[in-house]
Amino acid sequence: MSAVWGTFWSAFFMQAGYNTVLVSVGAALLGAGAGAIGVFVLLRKRALVSDAISHATLPGVAIAFLIGTALFGDGRSLPLLLAGAAASAAIGVLSVEWIKNNTRLTEDASIGTVLSTFFALGIVLLTIIQAMPTGGQAGMEGFLLGATAGLLKSEAVLIAVASFVVFLIILASMKEFGLVCFDPDYATARGWSSRRIDLAMLGLLLAVVVIGLKTVGLILIIALAIIPPVAARFWTDRLPPMVAISSGLGAVGSYTGAVISSTAPDLPTGGVIVLVLFALFVLSLLFAPHRGVLAALIRHRRFQRVVHERQGLLALARGEPIFDTMTRWVLRRSRYIRRDGTPTLEGRGAAARMVRDQALWNRYREDYPEEALVMDDWSLRPIEEVLPRDLISELEARLTVQELPA
Repeated sequence: MSAVWGTFWSAFFMQAGYNTVLVSVGAALLGAGAGAIGVFVLLRKRALVSDAISHATLPGVAIAFLIGTALFGDGRSLPLLLAGAAASAAIGVLSVEWIKNNTRLTEDASIGTVLSTFFALGIVLLTIIQAMPTGGQAGMEGFLLGATAGLLKSEAVLIAVASFVVFLIILASMKEFGLVCFDPDYATARGWSSRRIDLAMLGLLLAVVVIGLKTVGLILIIALAIIPPVAARFWTDRLPPMVAISSGLGAVGSYTGAVISSTAPDLPTGGVIVLVLFALFVLSLLFAPHRGVLAALIRHRRFQRVVHERQGLLALARGEPIFDTMTRWVLRRSRYIRRDGTPTLEGRGAAARMVRDQALWNRYREDYPEEALVMDDWSLRPIEEVLPRDLISELEARLTVQELPA
């Protein structure tokens, strides 16, 4: 076990050879680019289109292999295979758009039709290729689930450079992409074509999918563009931080997955990368401070405590017995009551202040109903923390004798 960990850490800290470093860095760049463009795909609700793109690459790869074999005797040239994948994926996207615009089918039905048809064609062609007597088919199945073990240095360099260029284009176009995602009508009013920007986003997504075929595989490459932005959504609502977090998660997950795959060549690279990304998603789901489950539980617990403390102090002021277990626990923890439920001196003072606070909030709700309606949890916070001092003095002057604390 220690030898396995030693090999892993050696690869993780770039001590396992030049080719492994190149593959890992290339995968990280691919993950960063996929995470960045995935944010805009997610915001435009086009995730299913990216699934169609990935599956539509398979017949292109197979046809490119057949053409390369017929012309050069060896069809395993990566640039040729990627060019075939890009052409096939582009035809798939255009087919989805045509079916959606010229038939009564919805977009998801169009995507399902194109996705299944192109993938079935690709599987048939791959089966034919595997049965060919020419040889050289080894490694073709790597386009399904990804494989970095047999990646040549020139291929790794091609993937790294192409991923870096795509990432730079996404960063340079972030403003236009963001505007179309959030307000396409305003973008059109400013003279930008939403359709062209949409096509540009799909073009970059297509580039990421094609570049990542050899590393992650066409079945799982879609996860590289979807899981990082979904995980980033738990951390922030703002676009630039979301793009940065999504890119970071994509880079870390892809780099770690490629390192694990390089130390265990029998494992499919795409599956390993996706599992690492899923682990990052689960961590974001649980621990993200903005929308994470743990943060939501803490906020809910704080809300419960505020409600129980407020209601408990109001009950103390009215001299009513308190039977609720949590209310008694909250008041005891704040030293407002003793173990037998008797209010302390501090508790009596807090109860009087709470009655005054509640009376002022009730007066505010009656005098300013529209303003009170739009305020969140308006009566759960001390009024001094929410309203200005002059308005509070005005409300105090309007309180009746019955509303004032004894």
